[in-house]
Amino acid sequence: MPDRRPATHEVESLEELDRLVAAGATSMRHWRLQSLDLRERGDVLRRLDARGALLLGCRLDPDTEEHLRRHGALLFPRVPHVPVDPYRAGLYSPEELYAGLADGYDATPDARAYAWSRGSTDLADQLAQALHDHAIDDALTEFAAPRRLVGVMGGHAVERDADEYAAAARLGRDLARTGLTVATGGGPGAMEAANLGAALAPHDDGALDEALSMLAAVPTYRPSVRAWAEAALAVRARWQGGDSLGVPTWFYGHEPPNAMATHVAKYFKNAIREDVLLHLCDAGVVFLPGRAGTVQEVFQDACENYYADDADVAPMVLVGVEHWTTEMPAWPLLETLARDRTMAGKVHLVDDVAEVAGLLATDALSP
Repeated sequence: MPDRRPATHEVESLEELDRLVAAGATSMRHWRLQSLDLRERGDVLRRLDARGALLLGCRLDPDTEEHLRRHGALLFPRVPHVPVDPYRAGLYSPEELYAGLADGYDATPDARAYAWSRGSTDLADQLAQALHDHAIDDALTEFAAPRRLVGVMGGHAVERDADEYAAAARLGRDLARTGLTVATGGGPGAMEAANLGAALAPHDDGALDEALSMLAAVPTYRPSVRAWAEAALAVRARWQGGDSLGVPTWFYGHEPPNAMATHVAKYFKNAIREDVLLHLCDAGVVFLPGRAGTVQEVFQDACENYYADDADVAPMVLVGVEHWTTEMPAWPLLETLARDRTMAGKVHLVDDVAEVAGLLATDALSP
C-alpha cells in the first residue's frame, strides 16, 4: 500500500526560507524549521499560516513565538546551558570541532562536549544528547543519499610514521578514485589514514607522500592533541581534496576525532554510531588489522549480511592474512558463517591493500 502521508519540507537555512516565501508560499504546513535564528524574520512568519509547522530549537522574538503557538505551530524549545546544538541541521566539519585550538584542545567544542557528556547525569542533558544524535542521524542520511559509501575499519593505535598508516592512506586514495565515498570511524590511526587518502585522491601521488611526511612529524596525539590536530589541519589547508566521512563518538572522547574527514557525524551514543556506520556502507566494508573494536565490527557487519536479503548483502574485505587467520583468527569463523549463504561470495581475505578496490569493483558487477 503506498505511503499517503504528506511530504515534509526541511527548512535548514534562512536562504531556503526566503526562497520559499519569494516563490509565493502562504502556509508553513509540513515545514520543519531546524535550529534557525528567526528573530529578523518575525514579520514574514506572522504572515504565513502556521498550522502544521514544526520549529526545532529556533530563535524567535517573544511576540512571534506567541503568535506561532496560538496559530497552530509546534515549537520545540532551545536547550539552554549545553555545549552542542541538539537540533543542528548538518554534520560537523573538523574546523568546527577544533575551533579555538590555538588556546589548547580543552578550549575546543569537541573537548567541551566530551567533558559535559562525562560530567552530568541530569535528565535534561541526557535528552539533549538524544536529540543531538537524532539530528546527526538526519543530517547523515541526507549526506549519504546521493553517494555510495565504503567503510574502512582498522586500528586506532597505528601511528602516522608507520608503514601500516601509509598503506591505509593508499587504500583510501584507491577507493575514492573509483568514485566511492570513504567512511571511517573518524578516529586516529588507520581511520585517519583512510580519510587522508580520500582527501588527496584528486591530487597526484606525490601529494600523498608529502602529506605523510608532514604528518609523521607528529605521529600520535599523545602528549599533545593540539600539535597532532594542527598538523592535520595544515595538510587540509594545503590540499583542498575530496569528500570523506568520519563517524566518531564522544563515548570514546579520550581519543580525538581526526581532522582529515571533510564531514564528521559525531555521536554521543556509540551503539547508534556503530550500527549507522556499518548500515550506510552499501559498497562494502574493508577491515584492516585491528583488535577488539575492529573484531566487533567484523562480526556486527557479518551478522547484518547473514540475515540480509540477497540483494542487500554488501562485500566484506579483510586485509592481512596472518593477522586475520592467526593473530586475531576471525577469518575461519567468518568463512563458516558464510558457508551456503549468499554472503559466501562477498567475503574476501587479501594481503595487500592494492587488491581491495578491484575486488569491490568486481563485487559491484556480480549478481
